[in-house]
Amino acid sequence: MVKENSTPIEKLFGSKTRAKLLKLFFESPEKSFYVREMTRVIDEQINSVRRELLNLESIGIIKNETFDNKVYYSANTKHPFTRPLIDIFSKKIDSSRDKDVHESTWDEYIRPVKKYLHGLIVTNRLPGQEGVDLLIIGNDKTKKLTRWAEVIEKKQGKPINYVIMSVDDFTYRKSVKDRFLEDIFEMEISEIVDPEEIIK
Repeated sequence: MVKENSTPIEKLFGSKTRAKLLKLFFESPEKSFYVREMTRVIDEQINSVRRELLNLESIGIIKNETFDNKVYYSANTKHPFTRPLIDIFSKKIDSSRDKDVHESTWDEYIRPVKKYLHGLIVTNRLPGQEGVDLLIIGNDKTKKLTRWAEVIEKKQGKPINYVIMSVDDFTYRKSVKDRFLEDIFEMEISEIVDPEEIIK
């Protein structure tokens, strides 16, 4: 039973331990944790943690795997509730400030290749999700865009799945409703750079 002085999130999910575990998993969905580590991080009793892990695993929201004789639990990023849970539990800052920071970051990123870049689509691809992180539209005969994508990969500190298309190729694929492009437009898109209005 949830106490009267519980937070709204705890009331929503019916258990303080469950809410803490969901926050742990979906604040950083790429990470995995073993049971005793979780008890220390969220400061809850091990029996309570084990009980809630069983509940969450039974509905498929989390998964486990054994490594080096330890069972590690992590968010199941293929579950349909993954994106809403990340939206609830990920760290948020003021939306207007976040927008300014995000836009200035990409403006800074694209400055070195502005004359080669005709368009850019940045997706919020989840770990394990099919698709691309960046669709880069531009002339890459000199491989400047390829080298630029490699620099972005280093700045992000993780592998990035990117595709580079010429303007003609992109325009043609868009006109014939190419399945690859359709799949990208169905993903959650965090940024579109479209100075020549070829993407819209």
